[in-house]
Amino acid sequence: MEWSRPWLARGVLALVVVALLVPTGVSAVTHEKTGLGPGTVESPANDTTYVGVQGFHFKGVGNPKKPARLVAADGDANGRVITGGEEHDANWFYDVDPLENGNLLVTSTNPDGTVVFELDPETDEAVWTERFPDLHDTHDADLINGDQLLIANMRNNEDGVSNDRVLVYDRSNDTVVWEWVFNQHYPNTTDGGFSADWTHVNDVDKVGDGEYLVSPRNFDQVILLNRSTDSIDYRLGTDDDHDTLYEQHNPDWLRSEDGDPTILVADSENDRVVEYERRDGNWTETWAVTGFNWPRDADRLQNGNTLVTDSLNHRVVEVAPDGTVVWEFYASWGPYDAERGPSGSNGPTMADLNATGTYRVSGGAGVGPASQETFSDWLNASAANTAFEGPASEFSARYKHVTPFLRPVWMSSWALAGVFLAVLVTLGWGAGELVYNRRRIARGFVAAVERVRGAGGGT
Repeated sequence: MEWSRPWLARGVLALVVVALLVPTGVSAVTHEKTGLGPGTVESPANDTTYVGVQGFHFKGVGNPKKPARLVAADGDANGRVITGGEEHDANWFYDVDPLENGNLLVTSTNPDGTVVFELDPETDEAVWTERFPDLHDTHDADLINGDQLLIANMRNNEDGVSNDRVLVYDRSNDTVVWEWVFNQHYPNTTDGGFSADWTHVNDVDKVGDGEYLVSPRNFDQVILLNRSTDSIDYRLGTDDDHDTLYEQHNPDWLRSEDGDPTILVADSENDRVVEYERRDGNWTETWAVTGFNWPRDADRLQNGNTLVTDSLNHRVVEVAPDGTVVWEFYASWGPYDAERGPSGSNGPTMADLNATGTYRVSGGAGVGPASQETFSDWLNASAANTAFEGPASEFSARYKHVTPFLRPVWMSSWALAGVFLAVLVTLGWGAGELVYNRRRIARGFVAAVERVRGAGGGT
């Protein structure tokens, strides 16, 4: 009966593989296509919401089911595609700013550099286009002072030195008229020293005459630059102080009725949107909403609500001060930035609304990819307060960021985890079979040789 043991093992392994693939079959059967469109809409929006959808490309190769595109949602969160990346030589769409003339200022990139253009959303025609082959993976460029571009220039490396900077480019004479280089104002050891993506400066906004709000994401801080003095007038957060900020995106500058500087920011790796007010020379956390999934933009609307780009939940939501979703638009596969109309992010502070505190986002339809990101949460919860907490947290963070772009549109996070495990089990099974069969073949070969020798000895 020796033959029964390997076959029993094979049967068990086959059952394990099938069990791991069951979530994939369930996803395929039960998947509800979630494209552009409404989730929860308790309160219709009073203006068009424009969204830059990053999409997915890897080394220039695009996924046609997860394309980069600019989309618009009406008051009831019904969506339409304004333009696709292929129409404007864009592999990724990032910042999109409504202009006073009704057009959109768009920041996009491709493997050859950065493309910034003014787009007429009704005709899908570019009014003008600027190409920057030396600027790679730019996330933000703003039109200021009439015909100048204020640009956040990340990944600007030469001979191992990071020259990441903020700059002003004058379109009329094709020159850089001002720049602020990070390595001249920060220790070169910041964030572990120079790297290919040292600052990851993802946002710069003009907030006053010669005042620029800047987000060096990898430094875990937001700074207000003074162009006249080249100094940092305000700084929120410090490198590796993850309780304050953790690799944030797209901060906005507000002022309270008392004139206190206030910063609203998508605190991305902390999965929250947070507001800080400057009081008596110190930054005080006044409001936060937790429970998002890598948010990358937050704008304060005139009605006191906050428009949040909930990137890895693949949606844009408007939340009330207590975190309740009152408007929800699914813009699947990596929305980066959302803007509602030309008014921008200049609504009241939470302190002025007497709505300070910490809340958790609630409500929402829960029918899109947002409801699929559960494996990372389970892994973190299972490893909490154990020796595996650190490695599990690092792995789940990577898993959370990568899988929404890698998995098919119909596959849940759990299903993809099952596929990965099934592949690992199958590879292990194959290696075991190879070892087992090699030994069996070797034993058979030895037995055959011995038989031949025995037959020869008998003649």
